[in-house]
Parts: sequence; C-alpha cells; structure tokens
Amino acid sequence: MTRIDFHTNISDKVSYACRLARKAYGARGKLVLLAADAAQAAALNSGLWTVGETDFLPHAMAGDALAPHSPIIVTDSLEGEFPHYDMLVNLTQATPLRFERFQRVFEIISTAEDDAAAGRKRYLAYKQQSFPLTHFVAA
Repeated sequence: MTRIDFHTNISDKVSYACRLARKAYGARGKLVLLAADAAQAAALNSGLWTVGETDFLPHAMAGDALAPHSPIIVTDSLEGEFPHYDMLVNLTQATPLRFERFQRVFEIISTAEDDAAAGRKRYLAYKQQSFPLTHFVAA
C-alpha cells in the first residue's frame, strides 16, 4: 500500500521539492516531481540544476528522450507511463490521479491558506481510505 507523507508549512515549494529530490537521489531513490502547471515544472527543472554548488541531480522532463534513463522526472501531468514508480512528490492542490502506482507519495503543502485547506482535504481523504500517513511540519 502506498505510504503518504505530508510536509506542511513550506515557504517555497519548488526549493523544498528540489532539496527533497537531492536527499532521495543521495539514497538512490527514483522520483517523479508533479508540478501544478508548466511554469512550476520549468521552475523545478531550473531549480534542480542549482540546488547545490557541487550537486548534480540527473533529471529530465516527462516526454524527453532521456526520461527513461533518469532517476528524477519532472512533469505537470501523471497521464502516461513513467520509467519508475518509487516516489511521487506532489506540488499540486489536487489528489494525483493513479497515485497508488507509487510506493510513496510526498504531499508538499505551503503556508498559503488555500494550499493548506486543500492539503487538509487530501489528508482526510487518504485517511478515510486507510493509507498509512505521516506528517512533518517544517520549522
């Protein structure tokens, strides 16, 4: 069953997701970063190049020729197939379609009230479906 981790009180979702990707990649994890829209996907793509001065995070946009070989995929849609289903990082305000394909889902919730309200609704929906949940509040 998919494990779902909520990370709340995040001031900058893109920067946080990039740091989370760095940590996952360092542990040999493979992940899909789900952006809310094309602009946020472009910001994630750019952020992964600059997450650290000495870090290299191999990544590709979904649909790119290199995506099947990349441990980190950036997308604004979960339609289609991906080369791996280890981890999903959700930066949207919606429950991702077919999230159950992933072993683990990270829900990134910002400090904005509308984002927090949408996150609370998702938390309750996941809980009602008996998914294992954890919650981390960023300082």
